[in-house]
Amino acid sequence: MSARRTLLVPAALVGVLLAVSGCGPDDPSGPGPAQAATGTPAAAPTAGPASASATAPSGAATAATTAPGAAAPKATAPATPTAAAPGGGGADDAYAYTHPCDPKDLTLRVTARPEAPTQRVIEVHNQGAHSCGLSYFPLVSVGDSHSADRAKDIRPLVPGGLGGPPAYPVGAGRTAFAVIDLNPGGGSAASAAGVDELNVVADGDHMPAAETRNFPLGPGAKARAPKLGLYRPTVADAVASAATADQRQG
Repeated sequence: MSARRTLLVPAALVGVLLAVSGCGPDDPSGPGPAQAATGTPAAAPTAGPASASATAPSGAATAATTAPGAAAPKATAPATPTAAAPGGGGADDAYAYTHPCDPKDLTLRVTARPEAPTQRVIEVHNQGAHSCGLSYFPLVSVGDSHSADRAKDIRPLVPGGLGGPPAYPVGAGRTAFAVIDLNPGGGSAASAAGVDELNVVADGDHMPAAETRNFPLGPGAKARAPKLGLYRPTVADAVASAATADQRQG
């Protein structure tokens, strides 16, 4: 009886030890050395997304600071002279106000108006690639083509109250018109002796006297208190402007 108890006690002790350890040394379900080594890296992907999301705000902040910088050129582009469209208007006019016309870019001609024999139309055409600025009106005089003394040339009346420049912008490919009425009173006005020529400088503010162009008035022309209007985009507007002239051209 005592000998049997002695054998059972070690067996029971072994059972207790096995229960505490959970498995035997050869139990395949227990964590072996290989599984213990991969357990820590398995947690690494969890840290990976956390790291990616942490850098996302930084990337978003970079985009936020870059976007205003990219928008800035669009806001200033209209102020660039190269963005000006030929033909006048908007930024094109602003460019013309600071860029006087070069005489070589202009063609100048004078024509009669059949419906108004005392009037002449002065046409200044900008054949350059960019808009440019003219004075408010051309510099004009009426005189004797055979006289060496031009001090007696007649200066027309012009509209007053104009102020200083900028003056008149003319777009590339466009024409500015000015009208001079040689004899606004008409009828019996006596012509100054020997007056047979109209002398024109397209821009009296920036061009020298050497740029004067001479146009014959034709036989029977009379000049008495002539009136000259401002540059305008149409002949009709130029005629209306000439009617308001009330000051002597300087």
